[in-house]
Amino acid sequence: MRILLIEDERELAEALSAALGKHGIVTDHTVHLADAVELTRQNLYDAILLDRRLPDGEGLSFIPELRRTGKDTPIIVLTALNEPKERIEGLDLGADDYLGKPFLVEELMARLRAVLRRSPELAELKITAGRMVIDPLHLSVTVDAVPLDLPRRELLVLAALARRKEKTVLRSTLEAAVYNYEEEIQSNALDAHISRLRKRLIDAGAGVAIHNIRGVGYLMKEE
Repeated sequence: MRILLIEDERELAEALSAALGKHGIVTDHTVHLADAVELTRQNLYDAILLDRRLPDGEGLSFIPELRRTGKDTPIIVLTALNEPKERIEGLDLGADDYLGKPFLVEELMARLRAVLRRSPELAELKITAGRMVIDPLHLSVTVDAVPLDLPRRELLVLAALARRKEKTVLRSTLEAAVYNYEEEIQSNALDAHISRLRKRLIDAGAGVAIHNIRGVGYLMKEE
């Protein structure tokens, strides 16, 4: 899962990005509303986490601006402005949820899962491929109901391929599923993830094969 975090407290943003990363979530972070608008034009996000007090304006103003573009990406407001009147204001402007600071990451994860379940495209979050069942939100995969232990980034690659099984997935799409836009990606990093993942899937009898489409990307096929 890939989310956009709009938050001007850098220490909080870094801690939150690291915590969400442990749940398999790739986080793009910005402190400015103008940059957030541009990022939503360039990328598809599963959810957006939005602060209210931002250097270039009231965070809630971002919600109607995004909706005018036709995007219904779930938005959770994360803010210290948490009086009933302020919560009502945020929800009335189109926020899908509203969470006051400070908060537990576990509660944020539960709220993320809840808003994603409301989306028709994401209602069925579990992915089936071969003998595997992948649960991206809970960062788990099983083969014939037996848990398969995978490093986080390999699981993110696996989920991206399985979600598009029998179709070629561009390298750029796979990299976007694993790295945020600020990270420097080594030229062979994705290939290394794929190589290790292939071996783990063969050893587990997962019933899928990952094929290299030279110069383009990768393709997962069921066996």
